[in-house]
Amino acid sequence: MESAIKLTLISLIISAYSAAATTKTSQTCEHLHGNLDCGSNVIHIHDANYGRTDGTTCSAGRPAHQLSNTNCYAPTTLPIIMKSCEGRSTCAVQASHHIFTDPCFGIYKYLQISYSCVPPPNIKREHLITILFSPSWQPGSNVIHIHDANYGRTDGTTCSAGRPAHQLSNTNCYAPTTLPIIMKSCEGRSTCAVQASHHIFTDPCFGIYKYLQLGSRGMLPRQKFLKNNPLN
Repeated sequence: MESAIKLTLISLIISAYSAAATTKTSQTCEHLHGNLDCGSNVIHIHDANYGRTDGTTCSAGRPAHQLSNTNCYAPTTLPIIMKSCEGRSTCAVQASHHIFTDPCFGIYKYLQISYSCVPPPNIKREHLITILFSPSWQPGSNVIHIHDANYGRTDGTTCSAGRPAHQLSNTNCYAPTTLPIIMKSCEGRSTCAVQASHHIFTDPCFGIYKYLQLGSRGMLPRQKFLKNNPLN
């Protein structure tokens, strides 16, 4: 059954992880490579920017005109870093305009990432179906941060009650439009209503009973999110 659900649930587990974890900062100068390493834990991204926000970081040997713009932000940084690093134990990064675009031509830039190392989640993926986490107990102060999304079917048990076997047979069903559509609809909001429908995401496997699965591993302070992701 297609359904629209108002998503205002609190992620207690993520809140507990965030409270206990120490925030780390990685800075990689332009054209160089860096590495995030959480050992036996996994990476949880808080913020990321490719650009320049001060005149001292990665400034050695650089002329003043290459350091003059300290209001330089590449809005693509956070979603790219999230896609590459979120939930992994290690992650190699490169500070390059070929990856993040060039937000301030002629300025010597750097990649700055704020992250923490958290225990690997032990929640089964089906528990995240149609759930985005946003703290309704403090409305407006935090916002949804999407980490993955799919409309289709990846197992034979989720949303299977009362369905014949042939409607559950394809478990390799993915709609590639899901993540960008959900990002556009929900990223940066405190609540978000979604609908599991092929009219929205197209039909990736005709005849298969599908579901919309969403994952969020972060709740960002609104002002921090708006800095790099201005909302329309």
